[in-house]
Amino acid sequence: MKHLKRIFALCLVLALSLMIIPAAFAATVPNATIDPSRTGSLSVFKYDITKAEADGVWDSSYVSTGVYDETGVNAILGNPAKENTLGNGDVSYGYAVKGVEFTYLRIASITTFSQTVVEDGQTVNRVSLLYGFPVNNTSSKFFEAIGVDIHQRVEAADNTVDGVQYYYFTSDVLIAALEASMEHNATETRTALENYVLSNGGTTMPETDSFGHTYVEGLELGLYLVCETRVPEMITCTTTPFLASVPMTTVNGGNADNGGEEWNYDITIYPKNTSGNPDLEKTVRESEPDTGKNDGSANDIHDGYEHTATGSAGDVMEYQILSTLPTITSKATYLSTYTFVDTLSKGITYNRNDVVLEFFRDADCTDKVTTWRQTDSVEMFQVSYADGENSSEIMTISMTEAGLREINTSKLVYPADTMVNSGFSGCTLRITYAATVNSDADLVLGDEGNPNEVTLTWKRSNTSYYDTLKDCCHVYSYGIDLLKQFSDGAGKLENVEFVVKNATDNYFVQAQYDADAKVYYVTDHVEAESDATHFIPSAEGHIFIRGLEDDTYILTEVKTDNGYSLLKNDIEVVISTADGELCEICGEALKVASATVNGKPVTMDPDGESIHAVVPLSVTNMKGFDLPKTGDRGTWMYGVLGAALVAASGLALFFALRKRKNEQ
Repeated sequence: MKHLKRIFALCLVLALSLMIIPAAFAATVPNATIDPSRTGSLSVFKYDITKAEADGVWDSSYVSTGVYDETGVNAILGNPAKENTLGNGDVSYGYAVKGVEFTYLRIASITTFSQTVVEDGQTVNRVSLLYGFPVNNTSSKFFEAIGVDIHQRVEAADNTVDGVQYYYFTSDVLIAALEASMEHNATETRTALENYVLSNGGTTMPETDSFGHTYVEGLELGLYLVCETRVPEMITCTTTPFLASVPMTTVNGGNADNGGEEWNYDITIYPKNTSGNPDLEKTVRESEPDTGKNDGSANDIHDGYEHTATGSAGDVMEYQILSTLPTITSKATYLSTYTFVDTLSKGITYNRNDVVLEFFRDADCTDKVTTWRQTDSVEMFQVSYADGENSSEIMTISMTEAGLREINTSKLVYPADTMVNSGFSGCTLRITYAATVNSDADLVLGDEGNPNEVTLTWKRSNTSYYDTLKDCCHVYSYGIDLLKQFSDGAGKLENVEFVVKNATDNYFVQAQYDADAKVYYVTDHVEAESDATHFIPSAEGHIFIRGLEDDTYILTEVKTDNGYSLLKNDIEVVISTADGELCEICGEALKVASATVNGKPVTMDPDGESIHAVVPLSVTNMKGFDLPKTGDRGTWMYGVLGAALVAASGLALFFALRKRKNEQ
C-alpha cells in the first residue's frame, strides 16, 4: 500500500480540483460567483517525474494549483534545451512525455444548495456547492466504479430538472470514495473508470506533444472525469483518474497567489506518471550432457549460465533470455507488443521447435506462475525463423493475441510488498531454447567469438510509440594446428596417427576430415578410445583441428611410420581464457585466450579477425635403432653360427643313438 500512498501524494490535483474553500471570498463580486454563461478549458502538461527525481532536478512535494506555472514546473521540466530521441524517431523536450492520450467526460453539473439546519441549538442556513448526477444507468456505473453509496448523497437536495431527476453529492464524498477505491483495488478501479469514459461518450484530447502538453477549450461548466486512456511504452503507472471541477476555486501555491479568492475557468493540471522499462538479459551454457560443468537443472538460472561460454563443434548450447515485464496497472498500460528478435552467428544453428516460455513471480525464477510451449493447444506465442545477414539465422518470438490477453488481464496473487496489479505485471519471463555449434568453417575461432544478440521491442496502448532493449552472449571455440615432421624428412606422413582426449571433461574427440580444406572439423565426443577419431597429417604434415572448447587436451601418437620411434610421452595442450575488453552491447567482459604446450606458454596463431585462435605445435619423429641389414658381416656370422649349431646337434644325436644300439 505504500506505493498507492505515493501515487496519491503525487496526484494531489484530484483533491485540489474539487476543493471548495469555505472561507469568505475576498474577490470582487463578479469573480466571487460562477458565471454560468462562460465556458472553461483544460490544459494538461505531462512530465516524467520518475526520471526527473532520479536526476535530482525535481521535488515531488510540488503542489498543483490549477494555474499555469511557466516559471516553476514548466521551466524546470519542460526545458527545450534538453532534447530526447524517442523510439519511433520523434523527439521530446526536457522531461516531457509525448504520446499520452487523455479522455474526459462531463459527469455532473454544479449547483449551489441552501439548507436550514440546527447546529448547537441554533437554526442556521448552510450554503454549499454540490454536484448533480442524473439518476440513470450511466451514473450508476460511475458510482459502482468508485464505490459511492447513493445514500451518501445530500437527500434534501434531490431535484428534477427538465424532467430528469438528479442526486447531489459533496466533493468530500466523491474524493473519499475514489481514494478508498484506489486503496482497495487500484487496477480494477483504473480499468473501470477508463472503460467508463470511453464507453459513455468521453472525448479524447489530442496526444501530448513534444512539450508534454495537450489542451481542450469550450468546456461546459460542470464536473469532469479525466482518465489516461493511451500511453507510450515507458509509462508504468498511469495518472490516477481524477475529477476536475470547471470552474474550480483558486488554490494558493505554485504560481497562484490568490487562493480562495475567485473562480478559475482555465485549469492547468500537472499530473504525475511513474515511468520505467523492462529489463533484458541473455546468457548461455554448454548443455549438461556435453559437459560436467553444470548439473542440468532446468529452472536454475544461475547454473552455468553466463554471458560468455565455450563449446566444441557439435556441442549443444542452452540459451536463456530473462526479462522482467513492465508494470501493468490498467487497460491504458496494457502491452500491445512484446517481441524478441534473436540472432545467431552463422557458426551456430537453432535446434528449432524447442522454445519454452516460463513466467515467475520472482527474479530468481523459483516461484513459477505458468509455462507456455510451442506444442500447447492454445497458441500463446509464435516462433518464426529467417535468414539474416552474413548467413546468420534469426528467430522471432512474438506474443499472440491470446498471450497478450493473458499477460495483461490474468489475476495473480502477488507478494505482500507489491501492488495488486494486472496480469503478469512485474513477473520475470524466462525463455529457453537450444542451438548446436556447427562442425564447419562457419564457426568462428578465437577472440571474435560467436555472438548471439537479442532485441526486445515493446509497446503499450499507444502503438505509435515503442522502445527496444538489446543484450547478447558469446560462444567461444578454438583450434589446434599440429605440424608432424620426420628427423630425416623421409617418413611417410600417411602412416602417422594421433588420438585426442579432452582431459577436463574426460572424453575422446571425433572429427570429420575435409580433404579440400585439409581441416578436421570436430563433430562429437565419445567415451571409448576405440571410437575416437585417428588424426592423420595432410601431405604438408599438418593436423588442423577446428572447434575445440577451452579445456586441457592430451594428444597421443598411436602410430608412426616404420623405422621411426613413437613419442615417449603424451602431449598436453591447455587452452584457457581471461577477461578482455567489455562488450559494447551487454557490457560484460569478452574473452581472450592463451595456451601452453607441455606446460610451456606458446603464442597462439590468428584465424580470420581473431588474434588468439589456434594453438601451434610441432612433433618430430626420430629414427629407430634397427638390426643390421642383410649382407652385412654381422648377419653372415649369425648364419654360420646357426649352421654350426644345427650340425653339432645332429652329430650329438647320431652318437647317442649308436651307443644305445651297441648296448642292446
